[in-house]
Amino acid sequence: MYNRAMRVLLLNLYYPPDTSATAKMAETVANALARENEVTIVCGRPSYDPSEHRPWRLFQTERKNGVRIVRVGSTDFPRFNMKKRVLNYLTYTALVIPRALFARCDAILAMTDPPFQGILGAFVAMLKRKPYFYNIRDMYPDMAVGGAIVAPGLLSRVWEKLHRWALRRATRVIVLGEDMRNRILAKGVHDHQIEIVRDGTEILPSGAPRPQFDSEVIRQIREGFRFVVLHAGNIGFYGAWETLVTAAKQLSGDGIGFVFVGEGAQRAQLESLAAGVSNIRFLPFFPGSKIPSVLAAADAHLITIKRGLEGVVVAKCTAYWRRANQSLQQRQTKRTPWRSAKDRDSALPRTRIVRTTWQLSSAGLPPIRRESPRWGEQRWPRRPPMIESKSSKNLCKSSVAPARADRK
Repeated sequence: MYNRAMRVLLLNLYYPPDTSATAKMAETVANALARENEVTIVCGRPSYDPSEHRPWRLFQTERKNGVRIVRVGSTDFPRFNMKKRVLNYLTYTALVIPRALFARCDAILAMTDPPFQGILGAFVAMLKRKPYFYNIRDMYPDMAVGGAIVAPGLLSRVWEKLHRWALRRATRVIVLGEDMRNRILAKGVHDHQIEIVRDGTEILPSGAPRPQFDSEVIRQIREGFRFVVLHAGNIGFYGAWETLVTAAKQLSGDGIGFVFVGEGAQRAQLESLAAGVSNIRFLPFFPGSKIPSVLAAADAHLITIKRGLEGVVVAKCTAYWRRANQSLQQRQTKRTPWRSAKDRDSALPRTRIVRTTWQLSSAGLPPIRRESPRWGEQRWPRRPPMIESKSSKNLCKSSVAPARADRK
C-alpha cells in the first residue's frame, strides 16, 4: 500500500504572467500544493497587465514548477474597460466548465476571479462529485454592490442566491480573517465549514543579505516632501478617495505629501479630484524587485476602504505588514502603535493624526502613550506605519503609526 498524490484542480481566471494579486496568490498556492500533489490549474489567457501575452488557442497547456497550466481561449481585453473585461469573464466561463469536467482530479479548489468563480467551482464539483474547497479573496456580490459596480436589483439577488448555494456546497470555505468569516456565517454557512488562513510571507533566514534600497525609487517618492503618506497598490472602486484628497488639501501647507503608486479603475477619477493639489503625487507601478524600496520610502502607509466593505475586500494592512517587515527592520523601527479616529462627515481627524505623527517623528520622539487603548487602538510591535480610512460617503475610521525609530 502507498499514498497516491492527490490530484488538485485549481480554477482561477488569472495566473502569471498576469500581474493581479489573485494571479500571484494562485501561483503561490499551486506551487505549494505541487510539492506533494499533482496540480492542474485551468486559467484564461493573460489579460491583467500581463508581462507577456499568449496567442489565441482554444486550449493550450504548459508546465512550470511542477504545475500543469491549462489556458482556455478566453478574450484578453485590457482590464480598464469594464464591458470588455466582462467579455473576458464570459468567454472564460464558457470554456472553463467543459475543460474542467474532463480534467482528472480528486478535489477542486476555486478562487474569486472571475467574480462568480466560486459558483462555477461549486457547479463543476457537483457534476464531478468531488470535494470542493472555496478560497475567498474578495466576496461577491457584496463587493460589486458595495463598490457601486452592480446596482441592487434582480441581478444582485440572483447572484447572491447562487453564491449562498455555492458556499453551502463547499467542503471548506477558506477566508482571510474574522470579519469575512462573520459575513459568511450570516449567509447560513456552518461554522465547521469555514477555515481562516491568513496570508503569509517568506522570511529571510538569519544572516542572509538584506535587500538594498534603490535611491532613485526613494527620490521619486520623497522628492519635495518632508513627510510622505503612501498608498501602493490598486486604485479601485472600494477606496474612500474623495476623503483622502480632502485630507491632503488640509495638509498642503505642512510639507506632507500623499503619494499614490499604482493603477486602477478609479485612478483617472482620483487624478481629476486631485487636480491642482500640489502635495498629491501619482506614480506608476514599480517592478516587483523595487517593492522594498517603495515601502521603505514612506513615513506612513495608507489603507482605504469604504464603510460597509469590511470583510468583503482584502485590506492592505496584512500585505503592508508582511511585505514591509524586513524593510522596517533595516530602518530599526522599535514600535509602531497605530491610532484610530471615528468620524462620519469630515477628513479633519485624518489631518490631525498625520500632522501629529509627522511632528513627533520629526522630533525623534516616541508616540504619545495612553494607559489603556481606546476604541480602535491597538499596539503592534515592529509593524509598518499605516493610515486606514473607511467611508460611506466620506470616512469612518483611520489609523496611523510613525515609521521612524523611537528614541531609547
